Amino acid sequence: MEVDQSWVALLQTRLQGQGYEHRVINASITGETTEGGAARIAQALDAFTPSLIILELGGNDGLRGIPPDRMKVNLQTIIQSSKSAGAAIVLLGIRIPPNYGSRYIEDFDNVYRELAIELDVPWIEFFMEGIALNDELMQADGIHPNAAAQPLLLDNAWSVISKALTN
Repeated sequence: MEVDQSWVALLQTRLQGQGYEHRVINASITGETTEGGAARIAQALDAFTPSLIILELGGNDGLRGIPPDRMKVNLQTIIQSSKSAGAAIVLLGIRIPPNYGSRYIEDFDNVYRELAIELDVPWIEFFMEGIALNDELMQADGIHPNAAAQPLLLDNAWSVISKALTN
């Protein structure tokens, strides 16, 4: 998939089309875990001084079986650092495949809910709602959304992003 097809690139186009002057910077790294994000957040905040952070991390933690408590601490670090730097936060929740067992899945899912409540962060329970179980919208690996899914991902996230931009 080409970078200009990604939901992040589509977000920049939508913002411009609606008169927002924000510049979208995708500071993600393919395969990143929350630990990597927590290690890089201070540098990213210094380099870009964002007004809004759209935080979509955790899927790779789940696929690697990283304990949800550790993932929560890492996401909490990112959120608190961002807030301290004056950035608003939007948290995009992720879910993992059912083969990880019900207890792990429940603990994993609860991380996003708990952080949203504890740190007063707007969030989406499942960023890939309507996409993850649709083979026509997923790449061959069955984990990553394809180009056709990207506008839907943006639509899934838009309600919390647009509210965060107007607050």
